[in-house]
Amino acid sequence: MTAESVDTLIIGAGQAGIAMSEHLSKRGVKHLVVERRRIAERWRSERWDSLVANGPAWHDRFPNRQFSGISPDGFASAGMIVDYLVGYAEQIKAPIRCGVEVRALHKQAGGFRVETSDGIIEATNVVVATGPFQRPTIPAIVPEGAGLTQIHSSAYHNPRQLPEGAVMVIGAGSSGVQIADELRQAGRDVYLSVGAHDRPPRRYRGRDFVWWLGVLGMWDAEAANPAMEHVTIAVSGAKGGHTVDFRQLASTGITLVGMTKSFDGRVMHFAPDLARNIAGGDANYLAMLDAADAYVTRKNLDLPEEPEARVIRADPQCMTNPVLALNLIDAGVRSIVWATGYAFDFDWIKLPVFGAKGGPRHQRGVSEVPGLCFLGLPWLARRSSSFIWGVWRDADYLAEHIAARSAETATQLAADPGA
Repeated sequence: MTAESVDTLIIGAGQAGIAMSEHLSKRGVKHLVVERRRIAERWRSERWDSLVANGPAWHDRFPNRQFSGISPDGFASAGMIVDYLVGYAEQIKAPIRCGVEVRALHKQAGGFRVETSDGIIEATNVVVATGPFQRPTIPAIVPEGAGLTQIHSSAYHNPRQLPEGAVMVIGAGSSGVQIADELRQAGRDVYLSVGAHDRPPRRYRGRDFVWWLGVLGMWDAEAANPAMEHVTIAVSGAKGGHTVDFRQLASTGITLVGMTKSFDGRVMHFAPDLARNIAGGDANYLAMLDAADAYVTRKNLDLPEEPEARVIRADPQCMTNPVLALNLIDAGVRSIVWATGYAFDFDWIKLPVFGAKGGPRHQRGVSEVPGLCFLGLPWLARRSSSFIWGVWRDADYLAEHIAARSAETATQLAADPGA
């Protein structure tokens, strides 16, 4: 079978692949985008039914298209995000080919050989734009034969999906908190395992926290401290957007527990760290308020004061007398939802470009292998890199790099046609 040749191959047609396509088109770089299923597939099939974006519509978008059917301060549903990305791809006439699965990526003379379900593609450049949500991770704590329904948050859709009974949600970032609250509203008894986290205010002094991250320079922070790379963020766009308050969640009937440590066949054991984890979130919350107040004073802004934002509820009983061991059978727990994040899945890339933790070695997305780039990963260049508007900026940088590389190659060929 004759191989298809392209200058640049983009793998993945989510927000990263679409942004990359736009910037390459602007520079006249011929390219092809391949997607194993449909545009924005993870937003279609790996999100729960009631999910909304964690950032307001005025912010979580590309600069050249607004969301329709929602106010700028609203939070787009997963369906709206799919429609937005499909519409954007059509707007920029992105050359996307769906239903093409990439099975292997090899280096060859002059570029790369890509094995796909639709044949071989040879490319001078390759951009891996498969996003941050690749391989759902479930810690090896509860064996499959334990008699419990276990699913990752990526496979959770709604409470009806789970068997009757109480539910344990492990992981208290944005996904875990929203799923736990939804299950509680559906009448379930819920246990929520809370680890270390940041807990920013949803809004403060009339501005959304994403605005504060911008003016305070936090979106452009680099991951200089490795501890910053995988911080769990507890923030929600649900119910019109609200600040996550674990004490308030406890007041609704959710039982908070510390980090999940082990399971002995009947009893789940938790670390005695619940109060410390929540106190750490509180400290992050208050530090954000302090930084915002200092900015208002420094810039002499007319933004309303909000002293009530500093009021912290009293600790609930589950914090003052924490549950360290729970017999799941006695508690009626029949299901576990693991909101425990994702790992990289780059096994199909047959090149030595990965570090000990499985992530690619790169500088702002440019890998050690000439012509191979990565886009859309957390902290690729800055804190905003995995967000829809942040990935657009990173794509601009990579497109400039690829265009310069293509121009250099063309100049070399012109000077030495036999090279």
